[in-house]
Amino acid sequence: MKSYAELAASVIFSQKGNDTVLLDRDSSLQFIGAGRSAFVFRIISTDYALKVFFPAFKHIAVEEAEIYQELNGISYFPKLHGAGENYIVIDFIEGNTLFDCLCKGILVSRYHIEEINSALQLARERGLNPSDIHLRNLIVTYQNEIKIIDVARFRQTKKCSQWTDIKKAFHKYYLSPLFPKKIPSFFLNKIASLYKKHIFQRWLAQVQLAEK
Repeated sequence: MKSYAELAASVIFSQKGNDTVLLDRDSSLQFIGAGRSAFVFRIISTDYALKVFFPAFKHIAVEEAEIYQELNGISYFPKLHGAGENYIVIDFIEGNTLFDCLCKGILVSRYHIEEINSALQLARERGLNPSDIHLRNLIVTYQNEIKIIDVARFRQTKKCSQWTDIKKAFHKYYLSPLFPKKIPSFFLNKIASLYKKHIFQRWLAQVQLAEK
C-alpha cells in the first residue's frame, strides 16, 4: 500500500464557485463524502479513513490531529493513525449518523443520548471544549456503540449550545409518542439552515414562553 502522504497527494480537486469538485484519487481510496473543509475516503482493504483538507482549510488538519491525540484512549472517539500537512488518518467507523437514523426511522434512544453525554464529559476532563456537535458527526455503530467524529472545534473557547439544543429537542419532541420517528432529509436540512440563522432558537423560545 502507498504511504498516507502519497494517497493524500493523489486526491485532485478543483474549486467551482463555493463548491469543491473531486477530480481524481488513487484507486485504493473509496469516496465516503465531502464536508465544508475536506473530502473523506476509506482506504480499501483497511479499517482506516483518510480525510484530505481543501487548501484553504489545511491548517485544520494539524489542529484536528492534535485534538485526536488528546482524546487518545477514549473509546467514543476514533484513533489517530497518521497525519500530514493537509490530511489525517483515523479509524473508519461503520454505522449510521443520528441524521441517518432520523431519515431512516432508526430509533434513537435515551441510552444513545446518555452515551454522547458521557463522551463529551470525558473530552471536557481532558481540558477540551466540545463544540459544533451536530447530527452528522454523531454515529451509532452497527454494534450500537456511540462514536464522535470531526473534533476540530473542540478547542474553541466560546460556549457552544448545539448539543444542549439537540438534547432539548430530543426530550421535548422526539420522545413524544406523536412525534414522527422518520423525518425527510430536506426537512432536517431546513431546520439546520434555520438553526444557523438563529431563527429556530427564537421560535423555540417563543413556544416555551407560550407554554408557561
